[in-house]
Amino acid sequence: MTDYILHNYPFSNYAEKVRVAFGYKGLAWRAVPIPPTVPKPDLTPLTGGYRRTPVMQIGADVYCDTRLILRELERRHPEPTYYPAAYAATAETIAWWAETRLFRPLSLYVSGSNLDVLPADLQADRARMRNLPIPDQATIERAARRSAPVVRVQISWIESMLSDGRTWIAGPEITVADFAVYHALWFMTARTMRVAHELAPYPLITAWMDRMRQFGGGTSTPLSPEAALDIAAAAVPSAVRASHPFPEDPPLGARVRIRADDYGRDVVEGELVMIDADEVALRRRDPRVGDVVVHFPRLGFEIR
Repeated sequence: MTDYILHNYPFSNYAEKVRVAFGYKGLAWRAVPIPPTVPKPDLTPLTGGYRRTPVMQIGADVYCDTRLILRELERRHPEPTYYPAAYAATAETIAWWAETRLFRPLSLYVSGSNLDVLPADLQADRARMRNLPIPDQATIERAARRSAPVVRVQISWIESMLSDGRTWIAGPEITVADFAVYHALWFMTARTMRVAHELAPYPLITAWMDRMRQFGGGTSTPLSPEAALDIAAAAVPSAVRASHPFPEDPPLGARVRIRADDYGRDVVEGELVMIDADEVALRRRDPRVGDVVVHFPRLGFEIR
């Protein structure tokens, strides 16, 4: 049986996306706690510097970004699917919007409304992730006020999506769009109920979120960071799939650097061992774990 290891922390909304995705497919997984801010000394040997949450580990293969994590789970467990063919393109488009245009103002609104219950260094860490000055409390509160109307407009769109009687966000079948929209709205009540009133006027959203919660989070058992590193050190990376590069892509075997194209742009370096329209994989070596292959989604990352 494959051991899925999720490096995460409880109030990470992106980790919640994967936890619910595990639940939907009825999968068991191991939970490794990581800090919400850098440094992350027990994660860096696996990722080579990538610091976003969550990261999924399978032996000596490491999967970064939830878009790719869900694709890998789908590849290994195609039923029940996250990507029904009739709605896949629409669902991917909605998911991209939810995680780029919806979640950024939502995170500013929620975080600015919950400063007293967040880790003390979280705002400074997130500012450094975006190469921005570290904000003071007044700046954070102003950003929350500016973001609130932007959030309200987009929440009303979600209610409108459901107003034709559909059960799920993209249509009559559950898709990746449901997980992407859900984790953003879940974040509104992950720490406190201070902004829960924003969802109260929307009965269709409330009923849909209840349906999502019913999937649970799969079956998780704790695993120490040290044990996860030991598992990677004792394993060898899986054989990579065939590559299907675009003409502009670097050749296999090239030494490349990859980083996110928006925030948390820590560079990971390695040998390019696989590339196609959805995925980029680099082989790298670390003194603690030996050879690992780190996998990234194509969209949202720059390859050089």
